[in-house]
Order: sequence, then C-alpha cells, then structure tokens
Amino acid sequence: MLLVNEIYPAICGESRLSGTPCTLVRLAGCHLRCSWCDSPHAFGGGQAMSPDAILAEVRSHGFALVLLTGGEPLLQAGAVELMATLLEAGHPVLLETSGTLGHDKLVPLSAVPAGVSRVVDVKAPGSGIDPALIDWDGIAGLGPRDELKFVLADRRDFDWAAALVREPGRLPPGPVVSFSPVAGVLEPTVLAEWILAEKVDVRFQIQLHKVLWPGREGGV
Repeated sequence: MLLVNEIYPAICGESRLSGTPCTLVRLAGCHLRCSWCDSPHAFGGGQAMSPDAILAEVRSHGFALVLLTGGEPLLQAGAVELMATLLEAGHPVLLETSGTLGHDKLVPLSAVPAGVSRVVDVKAPGSGIDPALIDWDGIAGLGPRDELKFVLADRRDFDWAAALVREPGRLPPGPVVSFSPVAGVLEPTVLAEWILAEKVDVRFQIQLHKVLWPGREGGV
C-alpha cells in the first residue's frame, strides 16, 4: 500500500516532456523542507491505495504518461512496485525525485525500474538543503532517458550549478541538464540572460503549470 496525496489529470510542467498531458500521482511524505517548496500539502497524510487501485484511477483519466512525484516519492518502498505496475500496463512513467540521502527508508535511484525516466532535482544552496545530502553516487548512474534539474533562486545558485556543468566528469554525460528559476523569486529573463552570457550549455525551462494556473496549490 502507498500513501497518496492526490491523483489528477495535468499538463506536465517541467522536463523534456513539458506541455504533455499526463496523469499526476503525488505520493505523501517528504524528509526535506526546501525553502522554495511548492507542495507542502504533501508533507503528511494521504490515502492508502494499492498499486492496482492507483492504476485503475490513472486509467480513468485517459492519458498515457504518468508523472510520479511528491513530496519525495522514493520515501515509500511501494513506489517501486507501483512504477513496475504502470510500466507493465503500458504507461510511460516520469519520476520526479530529489536525489538525496538522509532517510533510512529512501529507495535508491538505482532501484527504480528500468524504463522509468528519472528527473532528479539537484538541490542548489538556495534550497536550504545541506549539500552533503545530495546522492552523487546515485546521480552518477543516470543515463540518456534521465534528467538533472537545477532550480535556482539567485546568482549564487547559478554560479554553483554552472560550475558543476563545466567541471569535467562532475555530472554524468547522458542526462539532459536543465536550469529553472524559482517562481516568484528569480525572473526567468534574468536566468536566460545569465545562461547566454556565461555560455552554459543547458536547457532553460520554467514551471509551465505555474504559468497556466498561478497561485493554485494542489491539482496543477
């Protein structure tokens, strides 16, 4: 059984699949408290559901792509069975995870079923998360179907992330790397200009769902 915060049809707001209709499955629980977190409603609670019950609800919404997020979805061991169930039913699965350590219940990135696209949110200093919690060993195992997402609050965050991108061998060569501004904190145009001026070869993105449904918490 898994604790589920919400399931609903959505427009994928981030990653290379941004703009794609999907069914979003948000699991409850998170061991982190990022300064810019946009889903504190998922910190606790949740409805107990089996993987088969979740699959049935996903099917009722009619979209192929499933976005599994949280909270931190890998805090629940049942997430592995859920992802396998969705894949076996023919659903492409996109997993959003913090890619961190710091909790004994965390499922390692390496345990995510083959075929799932892992989008790892690498925590910049502005998140307030201790950099020692970043699972660099797990990140090193990411491949071409995976992504590394840096959500940036200010120039310090940008310089930190740009240095990682530029340092040979620091990030795995396969995943797409994207820079995204913290909504309402860093102007998107400013970040785009920094990327161009500093010649950082990354993908720029904004949180599309926040443009479509500004100010809403949950269900977007």
